[in-house]
Amino acid sequence: MTLSSYSDNKQPQRRGRQDATANKRGEHGNSGPDLQDAGSHADAVKSAGHSSAETDRASKQSQFTPSDWTRTLAAYRQPIPSRSVFELTITLAPFVALWAVDWWALSISTALAIILALANAAFLVRLFMFQHDCGHGSLFRSRRLCDWIGRVIGVLTLTPYDVWRKTHALHHATTGNLDHWGVGDMPILTVSEYQDMSRVGRAGYRLIRNPLFLFGVVPFYTFFLQNRLPVHLMRSGWRYWLSAMGTNLAIGLSLMTIIWLGGWDVLLFVFLPTMFLAAVTGMWFFYVQHQFEDTSWQHDGDWNIQDAALHGSSHYALPGILRWISANIGVHHVHHLASRIPFYRLDEVIRDHDVLAQTKRMTLWESFRCARLHLWDEQSHRLLSFAEARRGISGALISGIAPPIPRERRSGPRLPSRFRGGHRPGFETDPLHPVL
Repeated sequence: MTLSSYSDNKQPQRRGRQDATANKRGEHGNSGPDLQDAGSHADAVKSAGHSSAETDRASKQSQFTPSDWTRTLAAYRQPIPSRSVFELTITLAPFVALWAVDWWALSISTALAIILALANAAFLVRLFMFQHDCGHGSLFRSRRLCDWIGRVIGVLTLTPYDVWRKTHALHHATTGNLDHWGVGDMPILTVSEYQDMSRVGRAGYRLIRNPLFLFGVVPFYTFFLQNRLPVHLMRSGWRYWLSAMGTNLAIGLSLMTIIWLGGWDVLLFVFLPTMFLAAVTGMWFFYVQHQFEDTSWQHDGDWNIQDAALHGSSHYALPGILRWISANIGVHHVHHLASRIPFYRLDEVIRDHDVLAQTKRMTLWESFRCARLHLWDEQSHRLLSFAEARRGISGALISGIAPPIPRERRSGPRLPSRFRGGHRPGFETDPLHPVL
């Protein structure tokens, strides 16, 4: 399957390079009219040739398969150590400084302290994205250095690094697969699965897909509770327990120090607001990267990891400040195709390959609709809202009341087997695991 069939044709194509030297001056001052015309003509011919080459390249790339893109993107995988250090410094230093200012502001005004805490959440989100890149081994050339930086940041983000690295790798390995999901993906049902559920099962699914639940309860549950015990990896060895317990110990000592030095007010009005808003923001970023209308979900027989990477991940085209905060995680289709590319080189990929810039492109305003999409329609290959499914867009009318179902089915499972860990040992112990 080629890229052209998936490109977002509604988005304007990037303009070609303009001729900046059409009125080029001669070596000894202004050229005469004939020389100016000749120079302009030569530059125009050169520009036309360059534009033609770019057009030919774009036309060729529009026929690229995901495998072709994987080979092309390999050139961007090399990290730049000095750039990585710089990006880490300009994020960690302001985060620590704003924490100190926020602590001081608490003695003046609780409201001011909360406002500063919410602002500092932006730096914490960005630090989490650095931890994410460390997990992929893309921030530095040394795997060991990436791991230890990731572990330190994990104390700040309340996320045990080795546990998260394992579960996130499984997310990359199964994204877009209807038969093998559960790690790193939001719970999602197909239209037919939703039809076959009991009334209680439907109510439960509506609850876990409700935006207030997804972006209110789930972030708190994930970062404050779920991350404390790696029950989903209980049979995977001691490393993950050591990661979780070591992170918990470091977090506990840090919080005890905060309370000892500043009291409970610092915990309640500085630490918690920063952490919770960062968790909610991170949850939203990861949600819209796979839960959008023309995403891709396939059953095992039709699923391909590279197709799923390119066509099941969005290009979240954010304003500049949000791209900086999120460390370009919105260029998610490229990230899934080549996860070893450092975050600061993803913009370079988009600049060099306009076809990728327009693929699965979604603006900030357009992304808000994603919160209403809950059911995957296997007929139209679209993610639908409950209302769209009821109107029969999927080709199967779903009423607000559960349709007649044989009694034995009503007494059956409330959710499909993949919700209960049929494909992920230990998943049945934690049906929400893991969100990120």
